[in-house]
Amino acid sequence: MYRYQHSLVRDEALYIAGPECFYTYGYDMLAAMKARAEALGFSVTLPNNDPLDMENPDLQKRADSIFANLEKVMLDTTAIVADLEAYRGAEPDSGTIYEIGMAYAKGAKCYGYTRDKRSFAAKNLNARLRDGKATDEFGNHEFYGQLPFAPSIIGSTKIVEGGFEDCLQTMILDKEEEWKFKARRGCYVDYASSRTEKAREKPLVYLAGTGRYQENAGELFGKMKEICEKYGMQAFSPVEWAAGVEPVKTENPYVWAENLFDNFQQHVRNCDVIIADLNNYRGYEVNNDVGFECGMGFQLGKKLYGYMDDTSPMIDKIPHLGAEREFRDHTGSNVENFNYPCNLMFSCSMKIFEGSFEKIIEKVAEDLF
Repeated sequence: MYRYQHSLVRDEALYIAGPECFYTYGYDMLAAMKARAEALGFSVTLPNNDPLDMENPDLQKRADSIFANLEKVMLDTTAIVADLEAYRGAEPDSGTIYEIGMAYAKGAKCYGYTRDKRSFAAKNLNARLRDGKATDEFGNHEFYGQLPFAPSIIGSTKIVEGGFEDCLQTMILDKEEEWKFKARRGCYVDYASSRTEKAREKPLVYLAGTGRYQENAGELFGKMKEICEKYGMQAFSPVEWAAGVEPVKTENPYVWAENLFDNFQQHVRNCDVIIADLNNYRGYEVNNDVGFECGMGFQLGKKLYGYMDDTSPMIDKIPHLGAEREFRDHTGSNVENFNYPCNLMFSCSMKIFEGSFEKIIEKVAEDLF
């Protein structure tokens, strides 16, 4: 690290995101990462950095204290560095993606690192060739099979192939370019920074669901929208184009992903309410596109609701080795024991319902009105 570089990055407050807190010796890993970033001149915040209410007999209150700490920390965060390695499935930790969504919503820079930028079709061991088409384990066509991650991650995050150190070096390089840019003429206008859909009498609802990957997505979401309309809400789905966003014809997968991401994030900005499918997706985690949208929506002050097929506590749904072995799962990671149905990021930021979609919307309507 060169002395002059400290002054270039000293205004950057990093939040280190990832599932390391669940790992054996994970906090040692996080401490080492924090020390390295500080040595390079960054200020750093770690998950669960401040004193937490972890002795509360109410397990949910413990989780709530962790989430409240995250809310506070995110206020000062200028950049997030996220571990995008696969976690309890084929995709990254959904809580981490939720945090990226929060950071993106407040305008923080988003960086991620991974050792594997192969296409998802190569990484997903459950992908198959059926009737001449590549499909996933659900029988859907490989929606983002050409890309290493879901469109929301591709569109929001600079992804570095390598480790945490490689990500920091990329950030320093970007910071040098950022300072040089200040001397150039011209400006950049972010047209996605505000709503493009006017507020209406009925609440505008965004249906953040995995149905977007299905070939019959239009029909599926059409029925869901009819149910929302029945209960006094106007709904939009990820497969509709948000006002101000147009589909781009391209063969380039990154252009395609950025275009989709722009549409997803604009729906989040436009809506009043997000109703999210929090069911397990490719493992024991919430889908990454959905996770991002929830985190972004929370940070923007949207009302969040979730639904699952099974809202029993997470500790009862993921096989583990019990209390005497720190609730370690098949990967050696802790399973959250907060009496919540899924990752605390989601559980602490919204009400989560179980049942048919109409029953769920009925409960949402009762809560909203």
